Amino acid sequence: MTTTTDFVAASARQTGAAAHSDHDAALRFITCGSVDDGKSTLIGRLLVDSKAVLQDHLAGVTKSGETDLALLTDGLSAEREQGITIDVAYRYFATEARKFIIGDAPGHEQYTRNMVTAASQADAAVVLVDATKLDWQNPRLALLPQTRRHSLLVHLLRVHSLVFAVNKLDAVADPALAFAHIRAALQQFAQDAGITVAATVPVSALKGWNVVNARPGWCGYEGSSLLQILELLPHTPADAHLPLAFPVQWVEKFSSSSDTRQGRRVFWGRVAAGGAQVGAQVQVFPSGQRAAIAQVLDHARRPGDIQAGGSAGIVLDREVDVSRGDWIVAAPTPAAQAAQDDFDTPAEQPSWPGRRELGATVAWMDDEPLVAGRVYWALHGHRWVKAKLRRVVHRLDIHTLAEQDATQLEPNAIGHVELLLQESVPAAPFEKARVLGSMILVDTASHKTAGAVLVRT
Repeated sequence: MTTTTDFVAASARQTGAAAHSDHDAALRFITCGSVDDGKSTLIGRLLVDSKAVLQDHLAGVTKSGETDLALLTDGLSAEREQGITIDVAYRYFATEARKFIIGDAPGHEQYTRNMVTAASQADAAVVLVDATKLDWQNPRLALLPQTRRHSLLVHLLRVHSLVFAVNKLDAVADPALAFAHIRAALQQFAQDAGITVAATVPVSALKGWNVVNARPGWCGYEGSSLLQILELLPHTPADAHLPLAFPVQWVEKFSSSSDTRQGRRVFWGRVAAGGAQVGAQVQVFPSGQRAAIAQVLDHARRPGDIQAGGSAGIVLDREVDVSRGDWIVAAPTPAAQAAQDDFDTPAEQPSWPGRRELGATVAWMDDEPLVAGRVYWALHGHRWVKAKLRRVVHRLDIHTLAEQDATQLEPNAIGHVELLLQESVPAAPFEKARVLGSMILVDTASHKTAGAVLVRT
């Protein structure tokens, strides 16, 4: 596992325009972990010590001379009444080195769906670990279930960087021993789960130690503070090296135009993979119609190529029937030369073939268990299709990381399943393409988000 010192040293050596541009943009990260691990307090400390909180806002969370840092993010009345985080609260701040967008994710199991939503859009995750809740004197201590669950979900959702922050070490008798044992347990868990960890840092969110300013030597730790580590984390790389895949979100019509040299509609959306550029040959999914890209516009209607992750408006060179939920993908490529008597080899190979049968990992978030035979709405890109669960292959034990035989998935369980879709979608393994490899399942009766699906095969 990479140590904090090695990570920061390697990051500091990054040079070139790509690295400079990458770190100039805002880093979107979330804080997660178990209940009352200090996530909201940590964010409050980041905001206060980086001087990102206005005086009137700070006064509003101060009572009897004491500042309740957690209230800077817990904005719902129910959150303030119960002293817990329910919904994801986003806060923005900046240092001289970088801008940040923070998502404070809830720790309760029943709000796992909110944590998954936040993690799906994050570049990094800070998983807090409360030292006071663990048997820190035991070299073989057991981690809390939510620590393991949230770390696994972050890993499954391809969040690019994960940082463990061991909190409340100021409240234990031997901070150095506690940090050593907890760090070893985290390292072993990450190794067993195949999780790459950017850094493990001891912090006191309440006192501000190692949060914004480093506290050298505390807990035997000589590395950078949490904020200094975050300033050097990279963004999640876009899937720009893949063929074009563009889910159409909105169709803008200007049919009154007299220019018939090209199509008279703009198809707006966000490029999911590859890049959109003028002259590229494309195909509409599912109709199969062919066209070429005549114009590519950015969010301000300025012409120019748009790479994966960027919002774009695409105008085709002719009128083609395209609606919300359709995909504009790279045109098929010629297949390898087949033998003269080979009737099964297609003449062309689609860039993103349509699929109805999927093997997938599911993070189940509904109150009702997931069982074979149930039918849900599946949202892939901006396209809704019916999805039926063929079978539950197995369930992941978050304690042992073993794959157990199962016939259903309970709330907050993670497992592998087989799905059958009513219509084909251009799905791909999530490890290859984040957008094409992900979808959500929605209950057909309650319309509640029931599960997050990551395509495996």
